Amino acid sequence: MMHPRSLQIIASKQLGGAERWFVRFARALAETGAPAELAVRAQGALATLDLGALPLHRLPFLTVWDPWSRSAVKRLIRSVQPDLVQTYMGRATRLTHSAPGRGPVHVARLGGYYALHPYRHAHAWIGNTKGLCDWMVRHGIPAQRVHQIYNFADPARPVAATRIAELRSALGLAADAWVLVTAGRFVPVKGLEHLIAAMARLPARIDGRAPRLILLGEGPLGGALRRQAEALGITERLIWAGWQSDPRPYFQLADLVVFPSLEEETLGNVILESWAWSKPLVTSRFRGAREIVRHGEDAWCVPCADARALADGIRTLLAQPALASTLAQRGAARVQSEFAREPIMTQYLELYRTLTGASA
Repeated sequence: MMHPRSLQIIASKQLGGAERWFVRFARALAETGAPAELAVRAQGALATLDLGALPLHRLPFLTVWDPWSRSAVKRLIRSVQPDLVQTYMGRATRLTHSAPGRGPVHVARLGGYYALHPYRHAHAWIGNTKGLCDWMVRHGIPAQRVHQIYNFADPARPVAATRIAELRSALGLAADAWVLVTAGRFVPVKGLEHLIAAMARLPARIDGRAPRLILLGEGPLGGALRRQAEALGITERLIWAGWQSDPRPYFQLADLVVFPSLEEETLGNVILESWAWSKPLVTSRFRGAREIVRHGEDAWCVPCADARALADGIRTLLAQPALASTLAQRGAARVQSEFAREPIMTQYLELYRTLTGASA
């Protein structure tokens, strides 16, 4: 089956959840054999990563209304001649314009509740949750052109046991330590200050083992979070691992994944990643989690911004291994049936064919 040719454009400077999704999606496009090319910010972090086998273009993307980049996008579209252009986030979408019926179909992909004025000129919109799509429609985006497709999680690809042992040693983790992992940029929506407060509420040992939290990420709140940990006297309980382009060893090492995001979080890729790695999960009940997670069945859910509840949830799963194992197994089944690469990519490619008329 022939797939429409797409051009995928993102203008991010730094790395975060949207950028990790872009990497995952680009690699999946390449592996499905769908004809596609990529455009990223020349001086951005994505330009330094392995994005798979697709042709990669580096554009300036200097400012929100950068006329040089807008011209560069136009030239690239003329050169690539895609059937469809998919843009991510506001800057790339603002700078991409395609006349209806005379240029490629322009699809804006949203992974958050952003101000919509930079997106309204697109021809179609993809939201990664039902709640986000409903919100777009309520704010004037035509319902018939809004399409909901969830993110997928890559299957777990374990690394060698020797690498895990080396990592554990490098992080200074005792052989019997409980390893908790959280991932995400150090920004307010991730709720990390509540998780650090929760770590201070935990006892020194749970079932004879000391809890330790690995934080995968970096961002503007990094200094404040470290000062909070120092003030609470729990610096020895936290490991600041920085941003990891390949977080596999950390998920593999984890006994428990904790995701404390606040209500504003849209989906939460960490939920899908924890399920893909068959790891028990404690998550807050933000709006994305309420859409996809089932408390007591595939995760343990607690109220947002509640350090006491987070601590109780962590202690519950660490003290009840049978419950933790059951949640992890059911989460793994969910990700395989609902959030796996193949069905999600099938939805994307079918939508591309429909939007471009290739399905006729």
